[in-house]
Amino acid sequence: MTVTTTQTAISAAADIAPPSLADTPPGDADGTTRRRVLELVATEGPVTATELAATLCLTSAAVRRHLAVLEEDGTITVHDAGPAAGRRGRPARRYVVSTRGQSVLAGGYSELAAQVMRHLRATGGSDAVARFATERYDAVVRRYEPRLTATTPAERAEQLAQLLDTDGYAASVRPVGPVVPTVQLCQGHCPVQHVAEEFTELCEAEARAFSELLGTHVQRLATIAGGAHACVTNVPIPPTTPTPAARPGGTQEGTR
Repeated sequence: MTVTTTQTAISAAADIAPPSLADTPPGDADGTTRRRVLELVATEGPVTATELAATLCLTSAAVRRHLAVLEEDGTITVHDAGPAAGRRGRPARRYVVSTRGQSVLAGGYSELAAQVMRHLRATGGSDAVARFATERYDAVVRRYEPRLTATTPAERAEQLAQLLDTDGYAASVRPVGPVVPTVQLCQGHCPVQHVAEEFTELCEAEARAFSELLGTHVQRLATIAGGAHACVTNVPIPPTTPTPAARPGGTQEGTR
């Protein structure tokens, strides 16, 4: 089996929309809202009921009802960030998507894709898997690159997050503290999570693709496949060169 044949098989499996716990019958308003809550937890998590309510324009009580159902069926879980320094009282519960929730968002054909990848490795070896991963994300670079029109890594990261979000990765960009000029590209959902758990070459190729698309070295801090609630990629922001101040008479400092 060639790499192209394998990629076609995986793409065909991914294109099928299987029924899942997130599918709801027509007219099921509760199910539709609950699905939206799950998607927002994937995108924004760790997130509180109050924050979700503000985004969805619902009451906190209504959102908590949906969260209770999602927590009961195991699709979300409470994020344990440890005790908050300097804060008193009970901290607000923050939610993230669980492994089961990632499966619901992905659909039911991840095992088929994993079987195809195992066959590829058995017939072509680890090099064939690495070549497939590189080919897959080279195609991502070719598709995304013309749509990344910004010139700075931070702005390109924002554009990349929008493209990834459209493709189902629940992506966002979050700034890191002012001490270190960095942003983090976060993906709250990974459509190939269960395959990437076994074939880490996919995560490695994706990180290389991000570096190429953003025009800067990036560092993968966490992955859903590795057990984190989100894939987090550190994107350093190069310092800007200040423009020399103009001096009286039309000259600039440092030019004389």
